[in-house]
Amino acid sequence: MEKIVGIKFKNGGKLYYFAPGKLKYEEGMGVIVETARGVEYATVAVPEREVDESEIVSPLKPVIRIATEKDKAQVVKNEEKKPSAMQIAQEKIEKHGLDMKLVDCEFTFDGSKVIFYFTADGRVDFRELVKDLSSVFRIRIELRQIGIRDEIKLLGGLAPCGRECCCSSCMPEFKKVSIKMAKNQGLSLNPGKISGLCGRLMCCLSYENDYYAEAFKKMPKVGSEVTTPNGVGTVVNINMLTMKVKVKIEDKDSCTYNDFDINQIKFKKGAKPEEDEKIDEELKKILD
Repeated sequence: MEKIVGIKFKNGGKLYYFAPGKLKYEEGMGVIVETARGVEYATVAVPEREVDESEIVSPLKPVIRIATEKDKAQVVKNEEKKPSAMQIAQEKIEKHGLDMKLVDCEFTFDGSKVIFYFTADGRVDFRELVKDLSSVFRIRIELRQIGIRDEIKLLGGLAPCGRECCCSSCMPEFKKVSIKMAKNQGLSLNPGKISGLCGRLMCCLSYENDYYAEAFKKMPKVGSEVTTPNGVGTVVNINMLTMKVKVKIEDKDSCTYNDFDINQIKFKKGAKPEEDEKIDEELKKILD
C-alpha cells in the first residue's frame, strides 16, 4: 500500500495522486505542487490515505507546500487578468482574419505563460498570431486547439435536464456513449432530445447503461407479437424499470390493453430489423 493525497486543479476535474510527505491535509485545502507545466496551485480533494500500488504511477511527486495567503492572492490575480487577455486575443484573431473561435484562457500559477484554448473546423496557422500576442504580453504564449466537448467542459452551462453539465461539474473524464445506449433505454432517437449542449450524445446515457442493456435483452420489441395468458397480442410499450409489457389484444370488433410481467409472456427474439440499421446510420451522420 502507498500513502497518497488526491488533488484537483479544477472543480469537477480529474483526480491526481501526490506523495503527502509529513504535512497534514484537509479536504478543500489549497496546496502548491510541481507538474509538467511547472509549479501549480491545486485543491485537496482526498486527504491522506492508502491505496494499492497498482492504482498509482511511481514515483509520486511530492506536494511542495500548503498554499499561503500570498499564493491564493496570486491565483485571484491570474483570474482577474483573464477578461482583458481574452479581449486582446480576440482582437488579434480578427486582425489576422483567422477562422477560429476563442474559448478560454489560463495563466500558469507563476504568471510565466498564458494558454489560449480555441476551436476550429480544421488546422489553423497561428504562428503570426503567437508572435503578435508575445509582443503584447511579453510572456510565453501557447495556443491549444480543443474539441467541441472540451469547449463545454471549460465553459459549463445548464444541460437539458436543468442541471449543470456533467462534464464540467462531476465527470473527470469523458465517457464513451453510443446510439445503442439510447435505444437500450427506450429513449426517443430524436437527436435534439438525446444530445447535450455540445451537440454530441449526452454523457449521462452511460450512467445506467449496464442495467438497461441487460433488461433490454429480456424484453420484446415494440410492435412485435407475443403470447399472453389472455391470448396473442402486439407489444405497444415496455417498461424496463418495472419489467412490465403493455400488450394490445384484438378480439373481433374490440381490443384491450393489458399490462403483463415479463415472465407472463412468450415471444421470439428476432434479428435486428433493417430499419434500425438505417436509423443508426442517419443519427451518426447528424451527430458527427
